Amino acid sequence: MKALRTVGTSGAAPQLLVMLPGVAMRPEELFEAGFADAIERRGLALDLLAVDLSGLGLDAVDTCDALQHQVLTPARERGARVWLGGISLGGMVAMAHLAARPGVADGLCLLAPYPGSRPSVNVIERAGGIDRWQPSAQDLQDPELRVWQWLRQPPAGLPVFVGHGTEDRFAARIAQLAERFPAASRHTVPGGHDWSAWRPLWARFLDAGHFH
Repeated sequence: MKALRTVGTSGAAPQLLVMLPGVAMRPEELFEAGFADAIERRGLALDLLAVDLSGLGLDAVDTCDALQHQVLTPARERGARVWLGGISLGGMVAMAHLAARPGVADGLCLLAPYPGSRPSVNVIERAGGIDRWQPSAQDLQDPELRVWQWLRQPPAGLPVFVGHGTEDRFAARIAQLAERFPAASRHTVPGGHDWSAWRPLWARFLDAGHFH
């Protein structure tokens, strides 16, 4: 199992947020966008760690194992509250990780989570929507559809923040995904599938009272 490249800090604070970047996004970009500065300005007892997922797909099992064993488990073992989050595809990977390993995170932060490719979404739409869809064994070979199976009944009581820009090119499908979570968890801001929306969503997440 190769060592994951991470950017940020994990250690001192009683709470840790592990963020998974989107496709072709370097983990440094979260820091360049001011995510850590925003935590510092608020004086939150929260460490931020971004993980390099470059070139890895949803079904990169080794990466998920490495994420668990190298990052999440050690933080939990030292007593930290651990949130898992992601931007775009990173958000879907975060949900996939939690679907495969129930209970490994204390909360979920999804910024414009990628809602799945058209073929996967079509399977659900043809069935008449997620509540009517009965996943077949073949469906569950698809890592995106495994995430949607998890979304049929996300863990009750798991704190979730899910947000996207109203002009996001995936907005309609992200909204369908967001509807699987309680109304208080769902947020929209003006902006597209880019930092114009993700920065204000991040500020809203930090101000939501999850971290003190």
